Amino acid sequence: MSRVQWLLVLLLCGLVLIPPRPSRGAEVVEFVVITHPLTGVESITRERLSHYFLKKETRWTSGVEVQPVDLPEESAVRASFSEEVLQRSVQAVRAWWQQRIFSGRGLPPETRASDAEVVQFVRDTPGAVGYVSAGTDVRGVQVLVVEDP
Repeated sequence: MSRVQWLLVLLLCGLVLIPPRPSRGAEVVEFVVITHPLTGVESITRERLSHYFLKKETRWTSGVEVQPVDLPEESAVRASFSEEVLQRSVQAVRAWWQQRIFSGRGLPPETRASDAEVVQFVRDTPGAVGYVSAGTDVRGVQVLVVEDP
């Protein structure tokens, strides 16, 4: 089979394995977006934040490299973030990254196992941006206001 045929087979297999999006009645978990304090950013548009997590943009306006960090795929917080910010289900985001990886166009954000680990990563990594459940202790990081354009 040619490379194009293999790509189509893999794409079709991926689409078959993606479960349907949850209904709007699914649990929505509140989250806050955080960044390293030295980014100098206090607010961000949903679109720019989405571009950072999908690595369509890779630098803050200051020129520092963006270092996005995700929670695990099974996290309810990640599901809420994906739906509200990326406007895609976690499964759709995974499929999007699988295509990018297969075509050699990038790797997904790093993943941390818990809110506390995301906060620690963001605190320790210049340019980092992440999200955690509302109510998480976020001392030492900057909480971003997410705006709609």
